Amino acid sequence: MSHPAPSRPVGVVVDGYSIGKFLPAAFQRLGADVVHLQSTPEFLASVPPPDLEPYVANVVHSTGDWDRTAKELAAYAPVGVLPGQETGVPPADAVAERLGLPGNPAATSAVRRDKYRMIEALRASGLRCARQLKSADAAEIVAWAQREAGYPVVVKPLSSASTDGVSICRSAEEIRRAVAAVLGTYDIFERRNTEVLAQSFLLGPEYIVDVVRGPGGGRHVCGVWRYEKTETGTKRIYDKDILLDPDSPEVPVLVDYADRVLDALDIRFGAAHAEVVLTPEGPALVEVGARLNGDMVPAVHDTCMDGNQADLLALACVRPEEFQRRYAGRTMYRKRREALVVHGQTTRKGIVEEIDEEVLARIAALRTVRLAVPRLRPGDRMRPTTDLLSSPLRVFLVGDRHEDLLADHRRIQGLQDALFRLVPSDEAAR
Repeated sequence: MSHPAPSRPVGVVVDGYSIGKFLPAAFQRLGADVVHLQSTPEFLASVPPPDLEPYVANVVHSTGDWDRTAKELAAYAPVGVLPGQETGVPPADAVAERLGLPGNPAATSAVRRDKYRMIEALRASGLRCARQLKSADAAEIVAWAQREAGYPVVVKPLSSASTDGVSICRSAEEIRRAVAAVLGTYDIFERRNTEVLAQSFLLGPEYIVDVVRGPGGGRHVCGVWRYEKTETGTKRIYDKDILLDPDSPEVPVLVDYADRVLDALDIRFGAAHAEVVLTPEGPALVEVGARLNGDMVPAVHDTCMDGNQADLLALACVRPEEFQRRYAGRTMYRKRREALVVHGQTTRKGIVEEIDEEVLARIAALRTVRLAVPRLRPGDRMRPTTDLLSSPLRVFLVGDRHEDLLADHRRIQGLQDALFRLVPSDEAAR
């Protein structure tokens, strides 16, 4: 199959699900087109399919031959190959390497996807990290916890995301239940969980460091956020993310550690977000995503900071000289306003019959709210919130005073359950 020579620069987005939806517009703002690379013969059934409307083509990797897929993409003369979600990380590495484009080594893709290998790579580099064990045997994990790790112990899948299947276990029985809940199931990327990962619990506040690494070694920190979570049984559930001032005392410590983590994981080019706990002994990694932060919304981030990951990533591909000029060395974001992301929680269950538009309008009308996104639609099943996947609502707040954001956060908590009208579970089952 032949293609006409492109008249505009072309970027490639691999698996443009979820957060990858923001990349086409970022390229288009720079006068570039975008091709979608579908890394599986069929779209994943576990997540909403990508919107292909913004793309000039959809190339399907269906043969298992990356040389053939790279050759098909080469006809578009792409300037960059970027993952749209976690499943796109290894394919983006493989294709970028074959096309001679900036990227990360395909030989080390596994350390950027497999959470066990990720932490072992840090340990080999001498960086502080959790103790861990990979096993399919709950008894082995219990013995390891009692002998070496102590309680609590974190049990989770090896390569999922959005806190899918993560449990904090404080006893042998909780470990056995958590292991049983993961083994044999499929993660959100349709990979079967044949083993689980157990890690020592990292005590301390948790943060996320968003970065873009561009050509020539330039690195820009796009934001540092502090997570606040609530605990329910063995689950720690996201409540809100708070944007920090770049001159906050913990920021340089976190950023220095994140830089060393990215080096250890061979993340040389592209977007990444590192989740880090600031323990009494110093920072320690929870995990890294070698892609855009899932809480990144360009229009919102541009109101509270001086840029966003999607636009910077597109700039690094389409106009690498400009990126090098603007972000030479190691640069930091500027904070313009206070910002907070609210992750809705619920104890309700049932089938969503209707979204109450009046309630949604009341939330959207709050003074600091910039965007309110219901995460369930009519016909979807609501379940009690245990992770980010079961959070029914996400709201982005921006304002001049942190107190105003917290006040609106409380108002949202009082309104969120009224947003969804449910068919009770017993009726839904009939």
